[in-house]
Amino acid sequence: MKKIGVIFGGISTEHDVSIVSGTSVIKNLDKTKYEITPIYISKEGEWFIYNVPVNKITTLKVGEKVENLVKIENVIETLKKCDVLFPVLHGAGGEDGSIQGLFELLKIPYVGCGVLASSIGMDKAYTKIIFEKAKIKQAKYEYIRKIENEYIYIDKEFNESKSTLEEICNILVDKLKFPMFVKPSNSGSSVGINKAKNIDELKEFIEYASNFDTKILIEEGIIGREVECAVLGNVDVISSYVGEIIPAEEYYSFDAKYNNAESLCIMPADIPKEISNNIRDLAIKAFKAIDGKGLSRVDFFIEKSTNDIYINEINTMPGFTEISMYPKLFEKVGYKYPKLLDELIKLAHIGEVKNVQSL
Repeated sequence: MKKIGVIFGGISTEHDVSIVSGTSVIKNLDKTKYEITPIYISKEGEWFIYNVPVNKITTLKVGEKVENLVKIENVIETLKKCDVLFPVLHGAGGEDGSIQGLFELLKIPYVGCGVLASSIGMDKAYTKIIFEKAKIKQAKYEYIRKIENEYIYIDKEFNESKSTLEEICNILVDKLKFPMFVKPSNSGSSVGINKAKNIDELKEFIEYASNFDTKILIEEGIIGREVECAVLGNVDVISSYVGEIIPAEEYYSFDAKYNNAESLCIMPADIPKEISNNIRDLAIKAFKAIDGKGLSRVDFFIEKSTNDIYINEINTMPGFTEISMYPKLFEKVGYKYPKLLDELIKLAHIGEVKNVQSL
């Protein structure tokens, strides 16, 4: 049987979500095909074997602790015993290219996007730069940095100027319209995101976002419908149906995603076929633009007044719980959860590194 190392937990703010995704993946992997090693990374970055018989592992809930752990003394040797690694990790340290680089150094095939795509997809500001180059329509945005107690405004030519928070907000109000979404550039699951409706909230939410990242993205809000599309593949990439999010709150916050049962996901979305097909094509284009591999979920807005499509972001390791959009969208096109996992394992790869010949 193929030996699969499923890695979950991690050091990011999405640690708890990763536990749900990771245990869900383990539960749904075919135990007759795979010998599974469940690997848990604590919030402090320590590695453990999740010492529970794999056929008894159930999907844990958000906030539920992982127990029955055995410390891994030699992480490298443990990883090398696996034929394929499946990093079901969200956020920093798992979805940003860092752990993918480790796997490539060890020459172990792994599921999901490579170093470049992972790092680009994790950094919302740089994702937007790539999408601009690909001419994929997106909301107007600006981004700033906070280094210690100083704020730095970065213009479209990457010129930097130090300013006070008040000066920064005046610049933003001049360039963007309210409402504005304030986001840590490197974060996921809507952690640290807030919707500012006036300049006082803008100041407050920039300060709050700086707790999660030194780089902060500010986007002009799009009034419309929020939809998502899943993609699967390396070279020949397919897209799923388009699903629509109906958040229980004003926008799709962390609580709306994971703690509010009133949030709805409609699959397929009730939208014209032409718009659906355009979104599916754009999802594949965005995935290829960042050099994606394996899987991603691509999020869009459909503007209410125009029906124009705006890309929001790409998630290179989307939520993988049994009720998450990525597996549910592919289930609608015939890929039930275990089959989807089989396909992803078949797509496992090692980043292509060519030896430089001597001159």
